[in-house]
Amino acid sequence: ELNYNLIMITTPKMEMSDYNYMDFNYSYEGNDSIQEAPVFRHKPACLKEVFCVSLLAVSVLIFLLGFCGNALVIWISGFKMKKTVNTTWYLSLAISDFVFCVFLPFSIVQTAMEEWIFGYFMCKFASTIMFLNMFSSIFLLVVISVDRCVSVMFPVWAQNQRTVKKASVIVVVAWLLAIGLSVPSVIFREVHTHMGRTNCYNNYTLHQNSHSLVAVTRFFAGFVVPFIIIIICYSIIIIKLQRNRMAKSSKPFKVMTALIVAFFVCWLPYHVFVLLELQHQKHDLHVLTTGLKVGPTMAAANSFLNPVLYVFMGNDFRQKFKSSVLSKMENAMGDDGRTTSRYLSRSSSMDGRASTHI
Repeated sequence: ELNYNLIMITTPKMEMSDYNYMDFNYSYEGNDSIQEAPVFRHKPACLKEVFCVSLLAVSVLIFLLGFCGNALVIWISGFKMKKTVNTTWYLSLAISDFVFCVFLPFSIVQTAMEEWIFGYFMCKFASTIMFLNMFSSIFLLVVISVDRCVSVMFPVWAQNQRTVKKASVIVVVAWLLAIGLSVPSVIFREVHTHMGRTNCYNNYTLHQNSHSLVAVTRFFAGFVVPFIIIIICYSIIIIKLQRNRMAKSSKPFKVMTALIVAFFVCWLPYHVFVLLELQHQKHDLHVLTTGLKVGPTMAAANSFLNPVLYVFMGNDFRQKFKSSVLSKMENAMGDDGRTTSRYLSRSSSMDGRASTHI
């Protein structure tokens, strides 16, 4: 059976592989003669390895939870609730994560078979969609954080200026930025067959420094800058809530902490190992390949954590056991009867439409 070490020995011009559904990074140089008839057929060994089977099981679980959870959010916020600024955020984020989950089966099949079987078009399209939804999801998290920060700092202004139309425009801008950052997948993704194994990979060899540029850009645009903005926003919110004597209520702080920790834990490993791959010769091959398999799986987990953290945790836990799923989500996403807005309304005389509830 073909394994990675054999590949590295027999094809020395092949670069390191990410082994992940978003950025499967086989790169070849030079001659296309290696596409001739294979010496033998590739036999996948994933289902015989505990680690690989575990990743498959986790990926399937993420797909099921993310697909169902985000579909439920889309149904509630898009069809069962009055359209508001908050439901616009929730709906957009859920759509982004839902589409992300829809394409996870491509990754699952690819991991199980250890090759790409979906053709040239889907190689480019699936990868582009994955990155589109990765960036759009992250940007929407930033938008929600900024919106809540503004609502806390300037409640009266927010009450008058926050409209569904403006929120929709911001969502469109976020998606356009995400599309722009997803273009490299269209440019660099290619399909190549070698020794009976077809791979969907990034061919960076035709453009000098393109691999480094793409990886670093994704790291800063998709993690560093959004994370800094989210940290600043929630720090401001916490300080403001403390000044409004909300320190007695631990729930907002727990949810805020959960949001920040989930974002950090889910996305940091992926970006770290993608950056380490730039100089893969200096790192242990086993550690790097393991990290490049685990990183994308952890990043994908954020797609089902978002509806949990932004919606299900938005309600009082005791009330969750007394109400239906529908009422839980409506209360969590709705603009009325929120814990923080009740406190802030004492000083600002504003209604729940400028809620800072998390």
